[in-house]
Amino acid sequence: MLSMSFLTALFWYCRRLYGFLAQLLKRWSNYLQRQLIRNLSVLPEVDLLGYSAREWKGETKQAKQMREAYEELFRSCHIKYLRPVRRDNYSVVRAVLFQIFSQGIHFPSWMKERDILKLPEKLLYSQGCNWIQQYSFGPERYTGPNTFGKLRKCMEALKTNWAEISATRDHEERGSMCNTLFSDESKEYKLYEAIKFIMLYEVVEAYEQIKSRDEPVHNLFSLLFARDSSSDPLSFMMNHLNSIGDSICLDQVELFLLGYLLEVKIRVYRLHRFNTEEFQVTYPNEYRREWNEISLLTEDDRYYHIPLFRT
Repeated sequence: MLSMSFLTALFWYCRRLYGFLAQLLKRWSNYLQRQLIRNLSVLPEVDLLGYSAREWKGETKQAKQMREAYEELFRSCHIKYLRPVRRDNYSVVRAVLFQIFSQGIHFPSWMKERDILKLPEKLLYSQGCNWIQQYSFGPERYTGPNTFGKLRKCMEALKTNWAEISATRDHEERGSMCNTLFSDESKEYKLYEAIKFIMLYEVVEAYEQIKSRDEPVHNLFSLLFARDSSSDPLSFMMNHLNSIGDSICLDQVELFLLGYLLEVKIRVYRLHRFNTEEFQVTYPNEYRREWNEISLLTEDDRYYHIPLFRT
């Protein structure tokens, strides 16, 4: 009888302990999930028309036009949902890179042929661009002698994460990896700065080709160098790239450059241009048939979201 009472009491205690631990684990799991969602820079999908109704209430001319634009996307473009993207000055680079990763798109062809980890070294030493020490990493305006080391770490982060995620065939697993990566500011900002530096590298290469007249360059570089604020690589860096992530986003010419160097066709739905020929545009407008297509949605050419299609 004494033994039976002891075993009953032990069983009751273990059962209570198990229930307590299970409840604790559930609470901890819910807490971690809430923290992950809170830190996500690309939020889970939301209903397109529901988002439009919440964001554009009222009967002003602008609100009505925006709701009409969203309805047009729903009816004609089969866009039923969107993933909101954090509204900061990395918005467009984040939206583009997130889709490249989540779709499992591999490195562009030129990146397979070169080691991108060596690009900072090549620019600094082989091509004598000592002025890259004035490169700014988003809100961090100036780094001086530390520039080379920081750029190397950014390039390593881009290459490692891109290779790992694109090699993952399971869509759900790849999505989970993207959510984890894009909920860590310190990691994702390295990716964006790596993309910015690759843009600078391509501009330097094109500028040298134009000066030496070795081979023709893409028309987008003629547009870029035609601007008074980016007539050469140094002015492009100082007046444009250095402020991206801090006070400005990419403009139209830089979106052409982004699509060109990542070898993706970027289709953008510009809602503030509804009922005009500029409602849908692609960057670059000259692309190869084998390039993957990704889509963006913007209300103001500054902040971008990711549209999701459903048939």
